[in-house]
Amino acid sequence: MFSGRMRIIAAVAAAGLLAAGCGSQGDDASAGPQGDEKITLSLNLFGNMGFKELYTEYEAAHPNIKIVERTSAYNDHHRNLAAHLATKQGAGDIEAIDTGFIAQFRGQPQHFTDLNQHGAAQLSGRWLPWKWEASLAKTGAQIGYGTDVGGLAMCYRRDLFEKAGLPTDRDEVSALWPDWPSYFEAGKKYTAKKPDGAAFYDGAAQVFNAIIGQAPVGYYDTSDKVVVAGNPEVRKAYDQVLQSVTDGQSAKLVGSSPAWNTGFAKSQFATIGCPAWMLAKIQDQAKEFAGKWDVAAIPGGGGNWGGSYLTVPAQGKHVKEAVELIAWLTAPEQQIKVFSKHGILPSTVETYEKPEVTGLTHQFFNDAPIGKIFTTAALNLKPQYQGPRAGDIQTAIRDAINRVEEGKQNGDQAWEQMLKDVERISK
Repeated sequence: MFSGRMRIIAAVAAAGLLAAGCGSQGDDASAGPQGDEKITLSLNLFGNMGFKELYTEYEAAHPNIKIVERTSAYNDHHRNLAAHLATKQGAGDIEAIDTGFIAQFRGQPQHFTDLNQHGAAQLSGRWLPWKWEASLAKTGAQIGYGTDVGGLAMCYRRDLFEKAGLPTDRDEVSALWPDWPSYFEAGKKYTAKKPDGAAFYDGAAQVFNAIIGQAPVGYYDTSDKVVVAGNPEVRKAYDQVLQSVTDGQSAKLVGSSPAWNTGFAKSQFATIGCPAWMLAKIQDQAKEFAGKWDVAAIPGGGGNWGGSYLTVPAQGKHVKEAVELIAWLTAPEQQIKVFSKHGILPSTVETYEKPEVTGLTHQFFNDAPIGKIFTTAALNLKPQYQGPRAGDIQTAIRDAINRVEEGKQNGDQAWEQMLKDVERISK
């Protein structure tokens, strides 16, 4: 497990020895074309993963390769991937998988290229140990290379805080909420004087995800037993967010929905739980508010929400080329470029000692020291075990919270239906 800076430094040293012994497989975009065959590689992703600028670089060094990115909504993407694997047709040459779904798909290694057969073992020292292990099948097959991790912070609108009489300095804002009860108390103060149309946070399900991401145990124990009903952390987080809904703190927006995207542009909320990958989403959807967003510490400290992997389905026609591309896209050099441009936090250990990462500030977020904020969050991160259907269970809980926000059920009714949905999912 990940246990702090000394572990990172040791891993960096090990990675360096591995690199010296095995060369730079997958690292060099200038390797040149492999023959004259013209090949199109399709990448099926969900949301902006920060790769688009990298495609141009890779294609320039590999004139025989054309890269086509296709994106879809989070749940649709994973549902479509499951269907394509089951029917053995329709998958992209490369498929992204979120951390909430990686356990489900690593249980189906026969559908994926075993990257260990393409030199993955020589590259394993690149990644945080837990990141590497999360995509390993029980057979020993490695189905994916890690892209990012979702170390947590809290993004907030300085101008909306000022109008509501709250502090705007990021250190003072961080001091407002050392824990989640304090966050919701700050929400009450904000709500009492909030600007018209601007709730305290975006939606209760998203806040729930941030809270539960800090729990030692989430939806599964390490034996793959579902523990939602008996885990007091789940019910505690559920009750906390629903009480804040009653208190008028939520904009009642569903994450990743068109209305949620519009909520950024129309200033419909002042805070949002902010894993590092959320920075790209905010920049995409709130272009007019550059400099008005800022980044503070997450209540409770640490925690993880999200992070992804790139996989190569076995049904692909260009497996060799796809494996080479994902090795290059996830190399430390490329992860640094993505972090510098989009704020998506690397999962490769050596980057945590690079000044271009640790010292990075971001103009869009009022020059927030995002390198320090997110690497500190990653160093404090205690990975939570993800079982086979964790992503689907998260969706069931999200739907329950949304039903309450929409006035369709009360909290207890939604909870009971959610438990039945989870039981059905888990069979």
